[in-house]
Amino acid sequence: MIENDFFPPHSGLTLAELAAQTGAELTDESAGGRIVRSVSPVARAGEGDVCYILSRRNRADLDTCKATAVYCEKALVSLIPPHIPVLVAKSAHTAFAVAGGILHPQGLRPVRMTSEAPKISPAAYVDPTARLEDGVEVEPMAVIGARAEIGSGTRIGPGAIIGSDVRIGRDCTIAGGATVQVALVGNNVIIHNGARIGQDGFGYAPGPRGMLKIVQVGRVIIQDNVEIGANTTIDRGTMDDTVIGEGTKIDNLVQVGHNVRIGRHCGIVSQVGIAGSTVIGDGVMIGGAAGVNGHIKIGDGAQIAAMSGVLADVPPGEKFGGVPARPLKDYLREVAETLSRYDSRTKDKGASND
Repeated sequence: MIENDFFPPHSGLTLAELAAQTGAELTDESAGGRIVRSVSPVARAGEGDVCYILSRRNRADLDTCKATAVYCEKALVSLIPPHIPVLVAKSAHTAFAVAGGILHPQGLRPVRMTSEAPKISPAAYVDPTARLEDGVEVEPMAVIGARAEIGSGTRIGPGAIIGSDVRIGRDCTIAGGATVQVALVGNNVIIHNGARIGQDGFGYAPGPRGMLKIVQVGRVIIQDNVEIGANTTIDRGTMDDTVIGEGTKIDNLVQVGHNVRIGRHCGIVSQVGIAGSTVIGDGVMIGGAAGVNGHIKIGDGAQIAAMSGVLADVPPGEKFGGVPARPLKDYLREVAETLSRYDSRTKDKGASND
């Protein structure tokens, strides 16, 4: 276990307790009293640590592993050295995620930067017309605008700005330096440092002397259990609303344009750009640095490969990749054929030089 002042170890749970709380089966019941305090990667796990493996690629790391326990799925149990207790789970990845939250709850969302008292810092500005339920925390230099409403258990980080008439639900975390304006935010939402929510969208019309700005009078609607990464920007709608569906997780440095509607439980990775008025269904996964055209539809359960350029609709459940994006099998076949032709030309050139 490596000492970590930022995320100190848990006071201790027995393996039996951890197994019960994560829905795993401890293969060696005699090890149920051993104490777990932290999580660690397999290669450097030591006494008091729990780790996990997902495939046989971790086999070499297990040779030096000294973890108190390892999560894995049933098919991989034979890889674990006999001296390490095994926590067998239907999904080792999911069980380990739950274990991490139990052992390091302070790592699940941005923590308070200042002391606990007072709950509302005298160095913050809270407009007299704002309504804050009991238990709201506001850190120094934060600004709460006129008529804003904030639910109990929500923390507003240092330097954050909550605009006039914004409503934020209960048990949310708005991290330092974030800005939330022209928005309705649900419960248990996490908005990380520097995110910008509710600024006007990019809309212009041609005029006799150049571009004329189109007024942006929509809102941003963020439903329950959404997480929005650092320095991500979500524009408010032009006349309709921009909507982020329940349970959706958005990484750092993502741009969501005006009037975009993102469904429930989507995953959107860093540097994705989504142009205005696109509709994204439920359970959609979009890989890093993909660009999504405006005014198109991406169906429920679709997957978009990293660095793709999506120009047209994507049917539900399909996997697309490439520029322009097309069915992933077609894209990978074209890549393989291109590489094959390149290799052939390289070999031919080398032979002629000989």
